[in-house]
Amino acid sequence: MRAAAAIALSSTFLMATSLTIQLASTGVAAAAVVNRIAVRGNKRVDADTVRGFISIKPGQNVTDADQDAAVRRLYSTGLFSNVRISQSGGTLTIDVEENQIVNQVLFQGNSKIKDQQLSAAVQTRPRGAYSQQVVDADVEEIKKAYVSIGRSDAVVTAQTQPIGEGRVNVIYNIQEGDRTKIGSISFVGNNAFSDARLKQVISLRETGILSFIQRDDVYDPDKLQSDEETLRRFYYNHGYADFRILSAVAELDPDQNSYFITFTVDEGERYAFGNVRIDSTIEGVDTEALYSQLDTTPGEVYSAKDVEDSLVNVTNALANKGFAFAQVTPRGDRDFTNHTIAIDYVIDQGPRAYIERIEIRGNTKTRDYVIRREFDISEGDAFNQVLIQRAKQRLEDLKYFTTVKISTAPGSEPDRVIVIVDVNEKATGEISIGGGYTTSGDSSGPVAEVGIQERNFLGRGQFIKVSAGVGTNSRSYQLSFTEPYFLGQRLAAGFDVYHTETSTDDYDVKRTGGDVRLSAPITEHLTATIAYNYKQESYGGDTGQTVENPDYPTDPDQYIDSTCSNPDPKSNLFDEGGNPLTAPSFTDSPIINEAICAGDYRTSSASYQFTYNTLDNNQDPRNGFVGSIGQEFAGIGGDAKYIKSTAKASYFNLLSEEWDVVGQLSGGAGNVSALGGDLRVFDNFFKGQDIVRGFDTRGIGPRQYGVAIGGENYANASAEATFPLPGINRDLGFRGAVFADAGSLWGSEFANEAGVEGTDFSLRASVGVGLIWASPFGPLRVNYAHPLKKEEFDDTQEFSFGFSSRF
Repeated sequence: MRAAAAIALSSTFLMATSLTIQLASTGVAAAAVVNRIAVRGNKRVDADTVRGFISIKPGQNVTDADQDAAVRRLYSTGLFSNVRISQSGGTLTIDVEENQIVNQVLFQGNSKIKDQQLSAAVQTRPRGAYSQQVVDADVEEIKKAYVSIGRSDAVVTAQTQPIGEGRVNVIYNIQEGDRTKIGSISFVGNNAFSDARLKQVISLRETGILSFIQRDDVYDPDKLQSDEETLRRFYYNHGYADFRILSAVAELDPDQNSYFITFTVDEGERYAFGNVRIDSTIEGVDTEALYSQLDTTPGEVYSAKDVEDSLVNVTNALANKGFAFAQVTPRGDRDFTNHTIAIDYVIDQGPRAYIERIEIRGNTKTRDYVIRREFDISEGDAFNQVLIQRAKQRLEDLKYFTTVKISTAPGSEPDRVIVIVDVNEKATGEISIGGGYTTSGDSSGPVAEVGIQERNFLGRGQFIKVSAGVGTNSRSYQLSFTEPYFLGQRLAAGFDVYHTETSTDDYDVKRTGGDVRLSAPITEHLTATIAYNYKQESYGGDTGQTVENPDYPTDPDQYIDSTCSNPDPKSNLFDEGGNPLTAPSFTDSPIINEAICAGDYRTSSASYQFTYNTLDNNQDPRNGFVGSIGQEFAGIGGDAKYIKSTAKASYFNLLSEEWDVVGQLSGGAGNVSALGGDLRVFDNFFKGQDIVRGFDTRGIGPRQYGVAIGGENYANASAEATFPLPGINRDLGFRGAVFADAGSLWGSEFANEAGVEGTDFSLRASVGVGLIWASPFGPLRVNYAHPLKKEEFDDTQEFSFGFSSRF
């Protein structure tokens, strides 16, 4: 037994020793030293280049994990379709199969989207490595591009065409299909606002007779999602704080190739603001001083925008007082019986987090600094969500991007935050061609204008426009440039240069000039502008008669043209009745003739203007106020010496939300006074249909022998209501208008001259109707105004028409 035990122990020891040696040998084999790296199968890629892609070097112990990492690195280069790595003794062998090289990227069957646009959408590039995965992704991107222009049924396939030596042409075959239209947009559950009104709020449009021009009837899932948010904000800003979208469904009818969109909503009750309070848990905050920053007033209709604006105002005020980490939170308390919402703005100490960096993605044209400057905070500043949301709103207002998304990510430290800005750029350039017919007084007739403008010039956020216009009696040329952030501050600096030529029934006018301007925001709604202005004017005309000398038919001076000097009496020129010719007249007004004959006239002036604007939409306002007041001082060199003061204001109010009736009250006034001398006649105000419709362009005010000589003062007021035309689809852009105007132009230093009349204040008034069309070619308006009160010498024009086109 002892012998058997001894043998058993000996066997166990031998087995354990053998297993240990075997495991050790396996470990050494798994991490054997590589003395040589061999590359096989490569044709275009140099062997040293392949070796450089991996981190394995001769003399290094190589494990299976090292080999796996090397395989992944080689695949990631995109140069190889297959990679195998094996090891035999001290030799590491890399077997590769190279990807083919793309010779050309071609598109076939496309006409609605140009090759250049598709090339920018795909990732496959000439002289790059061919990848089936990349080509498949490109096919999906091309389909998305066609969906964005309303061709959801477009079919896209890809094929390769070998051309030898490992090169291929990649061909994308496209069947564009028909446009997928929006057959109808309907709303379910809406009582406060009609379908027609809500359709004006959202961006999606039903297919209509002008859709082939406007191209706004294209269904896009992103637009649908954006319109959901637009509807929420619309209802929240009109008092419906409980508003919900139960569903937003777009159903495609293959037979009609049209989408039918249905929004199902729950409006809830309408609320007004109740009590408004400010509470603070931070010692040292003067809450009473912060009430002036609030836009929420008890009793007014609840508006989420007013709450948001109040948050921003209070947050900025606290930051300016040194409370950088103060966090303002609105808390609403609904009174379901009285339908009010009491707002309590609570100020707490927020988390001490700092912005580590602002990361911007998706901008291929717009410079980073153009996006960064819309933030009131930067790297290293205290993180504040309210100011981040305000920056997002500013970026959207630029109209440079289709979407703006701002998110956050943890930074390198617990108190650090990375702000990520994702943008999707859109076209900001525009070529406009305008044409039509104007009945604007002396310049009536066909008109046309061509212009090129860019809102984001060279990606720097600058605005530039070049335009040229021509009409029956006019020509114009203009160049404008604006830098919205001058010297890195929120100052808009720019200049304008122009040249115009106008022929009237009485005389011709040429003006060449320009200005340099600087605008600065004082508050959110108040802006101040200063400018230097210069212009040179020259006047001329013709009597309209060229007279032949009957006594000297061969005399070189047999014809006489209009001049400002008497003809030589020795020339013996006579009219057809045998009467001696006298000095010709440009007009029936000696005052105007004297100004014309004075020669070129130069005006050098400085001006300022304050503008206050609270409009909800500058292009199509329904609520808000806009007003301006300013003065111009002429006499900084030049010939003119005067001070000109003007003021104007307009107030808009939505009279009926259901019927979308918008009321407008407007008014204006002006005065011009000479500085140290007489006032030149052409420095006066010339007014007419611009203040009282129903009169000619220079139809009211002082006159001499029936010719307008302008006035030193004017005042006007107007009331108007616009409304959708019943029975006409609102998508067509037609609105009706009724209005009443009143005003006067008076005062002249020529009051005692012969033939002068109308220098005293005399009220003119008119009433009328209008037709407004927001056409795809530009705004159009037709007015018929009947003067109720006028003077005998006034020039009336009851019908007026203006048109400008753009496409």
